[in-house]
Amino acid sequence: MASVASQPVFAWQQLGIIPGVALRLFGMRRSGNHAIVGWMQRNAPGGRSVFLNNCKPGSDPFRSFRGIEVDGAHAPQHKALRDMASVAGTAGNGALLVMSYEDTSPAEFTGERQVSGPFDEGLLTRNVVIYRSFLNWSASLLKKMQGNSGYSLVRRNAILLRAMDTYTRLLGLVEQARDLAISCISYDRWCGEDAYRAALLAELGLETRDNTLGSVQRYGGGSSFQKEAQSAEDLQTDQRWRQMAGDAEYQAVLHLAARDTALTDRLSRLFPADAAVLSGIAAKAPMANGGLA
Repeated sequence: MASVASQPVFAWQQLGIIPGVALRLFGMRRSGNHAIVGWMQRNAPGGRSVFLNNCKPGSDPFRSFRGIEVDGAHAPQHKALRDMASVAGTAGNGALLVMSYEDTSPAEFTGERQVSGPFDEGLLTRNVVIYRSFLNWSASLLKKMQGNSGYSLVRRNAILLRAMDTYTRLLGLVEQARDLAISCISYDRWCGEDAYRAALLAELGLETRDNTLGSVQRYGGGSSFQKEAQSAEDLQTDQRWRQMAGDAEYQAVLHLAARDTALTDRLSRLFPADAAVLSGIAAKAPMANGGLA
């Protein structure tokens, strides 16, 4: 990616500022996306930032975001859609820009159609991919959907199985990260290792101002398991699959996942402990002896 500072001023006129660092972020829902963005904002140059949340894939991110924050605080979305510069411009030149995409990645786009539509990708400092261990991610996503009375069992599992397919391709990007010049953030390591977070800040060109996990983000309703948790340090994000182990729906999903070789092959390299659990599940029949008889 080209240096943001080297880009002509007119390229950023719609935004109203020339960012110091411009990041485009991809991650599946329930992968810690907003917690990580909050950490990025706290470590932005001078604490100044613009965050465009959940942009629509294939469209101009300045016209298709589902929410906007300026300097870590919610800003008026409808006003920003009418006149972005009047809202984002208050962050000032040199601020951090983060544009996030959920449940997609560049792996979902081929040919002429681009992730960010007409936006010039040469303006970006980096693409960033967030990924989470399969067992905890799938448990968290299913638990979240089980809390939505508008989703039938069939609908929520159809969504989950489709998301698993996208998740598998996203892991493919993680494995090619060096060749593709992508920065990858393991949510599992990010939660547990101060030094890992500090090294990521340096890689992304951000200051180290506040390297804590911060407070629990309320995007997406916060934690599906610990509704009252205030501090991210209190969340048991590495235990989600164990907390769902007795759930019949989750067991059924894992029986299918365990038989998806594209998924299990990538897990064997990136999350070998998860792959080992799925291998054990694959060795067992999903139904009791006698099958459908």
